[in-house]
Amino acid sequence: MSAPTAAVPASCCGREGVCVCAQEAKCSCGKQPALHCTCEKAQTENKVDGARCSCNQRPAGECTCSRSSTENAKVTGAACACGKRAKDSCTCSGTESSAASDLETDFTTRRA
Repeated sequence: MSAPTAAVPASCCGREGVCVCAQEAKCSCGKQPALHCTCEKAQTENKVDGARCSCNQRPAGECTCSRSSTENAKVTGAACACGKRAKDSCTCSGTESSAASDLETDFTTRRA
């Protein structure tokens, strides 16, 4: 029986017909492939929830692949609901929300 293969995420770079980013992604300690962490951070490192980087292997803003400088850059322009990724490359599926909405007024920081 052959090893299971993961589908290439729609948001992935798709270089060379595969998700090269996912192959390069490492645990934050750098010792193991992403989602296969064995260090003391394994419980949090091996979870897949919330906004993710393009290859879905790491949390948004914590990318470790060769695209990390692009992936971890602050969002400019229209952002998805959580504000962690560009609107056209959202990976949180609306499961996260940003601190404030453009339709809301924050009166807690306004001076009279």
